Amino acid sequence: MALNQIVLPANMAHKNRSNWSPYKARLEKSQKSHLKAKKPLRGRHRRPTESYGFEEADDRIYDIFRNHGFGDYPHAKRRQLTKFYQLLMANQAEQNFTRLLSLRDVAIKHFIDSLMVSRLTKLQFPLLDVGTGPGFPGIPLKIEFPEEKIILAEGVQKRVEFLKSVRDELDLKNLPIIGRNINFEFFYPVQGVITRAVEDARNTLGNVVNCLQTGGKVYLMKGPNCSPEIDMALETWGEYYTLEDDIHYELPQTPHKRRLLIFRKLKPHPLPDFEELDLAWEREYGIDID
Repeated sequence: MALNQIVLPANMAHKNRSNWSPYKARLEKSQKSHLKAKKPLRGRHRRPTESYGFEEADDRIYDIFRNHGFGDYPHAKRRQLTKFYQLLMANQAEQNFTRLLSLRDVAIKHFIDSLMVSRLTKLQFPLLDVGTGPGFPGIPLKIEFPEEKIILAEGVQKRVEFLKSVRDELDLKNLPIIGRNINFEFFYPVQGVITRAVEDARNTLGNVVNCLQTGGKVYLMKGPNCSPEIDMALETWGEYYTLEDDIHYELPQTPHKRRLLIFRKLKPHPLPDFEELDLAWEREYGIDID
């Protein structure tokens, strides 16, 4: 593939001009609307409105899991999730990690949403969670698969520090944390990549093409309207990936629709000519690499 045909990654996702996604289009429209109305955007500096002791929180998560298809979830693992919930809420007031503040929303839209993937397909390890944020889906999946190697990648330093504290508090082993954004120049070998981030599928495939091994799989957790992303991804990367599965599903006993896109890597990608890559960056962005 010629260099000018490659969707060039950036060290920071917002620098990638081709990083189109429906989410970003909606966000820009929302921002303009709020500025016009002179209203603050929702989700900023939101604090938890609930406070539960550990046992009460655990009992409530048990009830939620039982009513939403996870009644068989192991007791010990659920208690680890409860501890994770408490750590997340304890840091929410200062760090604003999530827009989901009720225990019910966290249990369904974070925990069950993350765990559903392992019920829909067989994951391949080592598994790289790209743009994990405060740990989704990586932390729930690590609790689900304690013996497997899962790598969390996150570029925001305050989230990296939080992830390290969660790893220590929950005593999670074999859980490397990489404090950087994953891009075309990332070469750490993995057999699986998963992300619940909003980045366009085409860019995700390009960013991991040099670390994902041949035969490895990319698991993209998406909303129901991601078909345009599939077309663009295959148009750009069809030589190196095939769409192995497109699973439509709902979170159990909810109206929340999801899609799990599974791409399999077909063959190695040639290593980049870094001198040419630097020149391309300079032409495209006016950046003097030296």
